[in-house]
Amino acid sequence: MILVHAICICLLFNYAVSGIPKPDEKRVLDHDTLSHVQHYQNDEHNKQYDHEAFLGEDAKTFDQLEADESRRRLGLIVDKIDGDKDGFVNLSELKSWIQYTQRRYIDDDVNRQWKTHNPNSTDKIHWDTYRKNVYGFLDDFASQESENMGEEHFSYRAMLKRDRRRWSNADRDGDDQLSREEFTDFLHPEESSHMRDVVVTETIEDIDKDKDGKVSVEEYIGDMYRQAEDNEEEPDWVKHERETFSNFRDKDKNGFMDEQEVKDWITPADFDHAEAEARHLIYEADSDADEKLTKDEIIEKYDLFVGSQATDFGEALTRHDEF
Repeated sequence: MILVHAICICLLFNYAVSGIPKPDEKRVLDHDTLSHVQHYQNDEHNKQYDHEAFLGEDAKTFDQLEADESRRRLGLIVDKIDGDKDGFVNLSELKSWIQYTQRRYIDDDVNRQWKTHNPNSTDKIHWDTYRKNVYGFLDDFASQESENMGEEHFSYRAMLKRDRRRWSNADRDGDDQLSREEFTDFLHPEESSHMRDVVVTETIEDIDKDKDGKVSVEEYIGDMYRQAEDNEEEPDWVKHERETFSNFRDKDKNGFMDEQEVKDWITPADFDHAEAEARHLIYEADSDADEKLTKDEIIEKYDLFVGSQATDFGEALTRHDEF
């Protein structure tokens, strides 16, 4: 099982002219609970992040709709978000909706994979069963000479090793079997507090190219930015990230981030991803600066919330009867 690593955001409140705190979001977390894409790419705002945070799996459907149909469906969603029916969507209501869409995505994903790996509907899945389903093909290579094995084979071996470690951490009672709750922790470790150390370890392994167990500033930058040409000047946002590494990430000023410093970076204390995204959406759409959104304000910014590729798929792609 390959989990897609993604980027999360760190919220810094800078007061704009309107008096509303503007979220200045940057890439700071490897496992994002809201989206599988970066919120900012090369310092450019990526609206697809907002689409996935606001819609969950339904973002794929909305992306194929014509603009008018996208607006119509968005209006129906706004009516559902407005829990007290006062004609406004406030921070609490928007945060609750984002949490709901994320929870629905996780539940759907776990249900799908639970059925795949547990066709007999037993209470638990044994590691041997999961390994056979996902990595059983590796056994066919066991008798082959090493020179006949390509890089892809060794990559799968590394993935197997990572999954084995994650499985053991999710296995709270140590019986090498996972209940549905434990299986959820295995598939989505970013959602479980006792799995945070695994998330940190996997993040270091991904970024630490020289495998010295720590993250240098070049490895930190290299995970976000690749020079197109050798003599290409770094963008300002990259220079800012270098300063951020030196001034904030590398707390002991030894030129590296160790495990604890990486943990502070990707799992900042008391950071609420859903609330950060809700604040971001309100800031972007709140035309009258009253810190809440009307349906008209949301519809006006429909491309921020749901997007559209204006294709001719139209209503052929539907998920909910209420649409």
